[in-house]
Amino acid sequence: MPESGSSVARVTSLFGNDVLQLLERMRINSSRRFTNRAQGEHLISKGGSSNEFADYRDYVEGDDVRYVDWNIFARLQRPYMKTYRHEEELHVVILLDASASMGFEGKLTLAQQLAAAFGIMGLLSGERVSCWRLNGGEDALECLAPCRGRGSMAALLRFIEGVEAHGDMPIEMGVENCLRQHRGRGVAVLLSDFLTFGDVPRAMNSLFSKGLETLGLQILGPSEREPELEADVRLVDCELGRTLDVTGVGSLLDIYHEYRMALEAHLVAACTGRGGRFLSLDASADLRWILCDLLRRRGWVR
Repeated sequence: MPESGSSVARVTSLFGNDVLQLLERMRINSSRRFTNRAQGEHLISKGGSSNEFADYRDYVEGDDVRYVDWNIFARLQRPYMKTYRHEEELHVVILLDASASMGFEGKLTLAQQLAAAFGIMGLLSGERVSCWRLNGGEDALECLAPCRGRGSMAALLRFIEGVEAHGDMPIEMGVENCLRQHRGRGVAVLLSDFLTFGDVPRAMNSLFSKGLETLGLQILGPSEREPELEADVRLVDCELGRTLDVTGVGSLLDIYHEYRMALEAHLVAACTGRGGRFLSLDASADLRWILCDLLRRRGWVR
C-alpha cells in the first residue's frame, strides 16, 4: 500500500517508512555485560577473535603463534602476543503480551510498534532477535525463533503484524513459559499493561537469573490512566467475564488512582531492583516521540 503522497510502498503496516529510516540509525543501549561467545557489536575487554586490536601481552607456552607480533620479536628478540577486543552477541528477546486486556484503546497497536522497533534495532546491530507472543498455554506458545541481520526483518514484521489480542494468560506466566525454552544472555523487552494479580517480581527474578536485562514497558489506555465516570457503572473483566456493579464513583476514582500509582511503583521497584528499567506509557502517545525523545533521554537507545 503506497504512502500518502508517495509511490514508495510501505514496508510494514505498523508504521511508515520514515520511522523505519529513523530506526536504521538507532541502537539498543544495554547497560550490562554479557558472556555469549559469538560475534556481535557489543565489545568488552577480553581476549577475542575480532579485528579490533586491544593490547600486547607476554607469550605463554601453548599460545597460538599466529598472534605473535613478529615485528616486535625481530627488534626485542622476545615474543609478544597481540590481543583483540572480544565482540559479544546480545540476545534481544521481545516478550509481547497479547492477552485480551491488551485489545483496548490501541494498547496492542503501540506494543506491536515498539516490539518491531526494538526488533529492527537488534537485527541491524547484528544481534540475535526472538519475539514471543504471550497469550496462550505453554503448548500453544508462539515465537519467532532467534534470527539475525537485515534479511530477517520481513519475518519479524510478519510475525508481529499477525499478533491478535485474546486469551487470559497472566504476563508472569507467559514470561516463565518463554524462559523454559530461551537460551542466551542479553536484553528482554517486556511489553504489557501488567494488569495482573500474579507475582510479577518472580518473573523479573527469572529474567535476571537467565542473564537478561529487563526493559519493562507498561502500556495503558487513556481511560485506564484517567477514567471519566459520572454515574453508577458495571465493570466487566474482559478476560474472565466477571462483572462488578459500582456506585459512588467519586470515591472509587480516588481509590483507583491510588492503586494504579502503587502498582506502577511496585513494577518500577521489581524491575530496577534487578538491574532493569521501566516506563509507563499512554497508548495514545506518538511513536516518534517515544523513540526519538523519551527513550533517548532515558538512555534506553542511542
